Amino acid sequence: MRGRSKGEEAKTEWTDTTHRAQPRFVSRASETETMEIGLVYTACAVMVPGILLASWIDYAQRRVPNWLNLTLLLTGLTAQAYFSGWSGLVHGLGGALVGFGLLILPWIMHGMGAGDVKLMAAIGAWLGPVLTFYAFALGAVIGGVIAVAMILSSGRLRMACANLGVILAKCTNRSTIFSEFGSAKSFGATSQLLPYGVPLTIGTLLVFGASVTGWWGV
Repeated sequence: MRGRSKGEEAKTEWTDTTHRAQPRFVSRASETETMEIGLVYTACAVMVPGILLASWIDYAQRRVPNWLNLTLLLTGLTAQAYFSGWSGLVHGLGGALVGFGLLILPWIMHGMGAGDVKLMAAIGAWLGPVLTFYAFALGAVIGGVIAVAMILSSGRLRMACANLGVILAKCTNRSTIFSEFGSAKSFGATSQLLPYGVPLTIGTLLVFGASVTGWWGV
């Protein structure tokens, strides 16, 4: 039988090498993909209904229960650790710290309730640092748009401007910046605005959905 040329031998060797390497590559990719899908499914089953419930309670009662925030935080950290090990746990803790840090100053200034701060930290445990920041930023924008729409539709523009003046006076005076003066509670029901838990939930769901589907590159 005629011997094979050098080109045929090289082609056969390359094909054999490719077939030998492929199963290990596919195995690693499948394992990583399974871990990511597992975390996504768990977030859909726990985080999504959890933050929807939190936003509803916040809307109806102007508070987010501690038991709900703690449950979301612990399940988020547990899911991160289960699917990604120590790196996942660190990722979740980083997200929780970012979420807490983003809202701790407004809370100290009496601009929102402690429940919103804890909810943001709990969401961070699921999303990690980067997506938590995106969720916060998008929630702030959505909250601003909703607030303006509600003010204009209710014809309370003058009262809203007066409240804004009080807030500006509070923030520009060292003696009042951390006091109850100009706090969210001081306005009572006159502001008629949504609690932050509602736009925060909307922003979180949009960012989470964008991350899962690969849209927006997040």
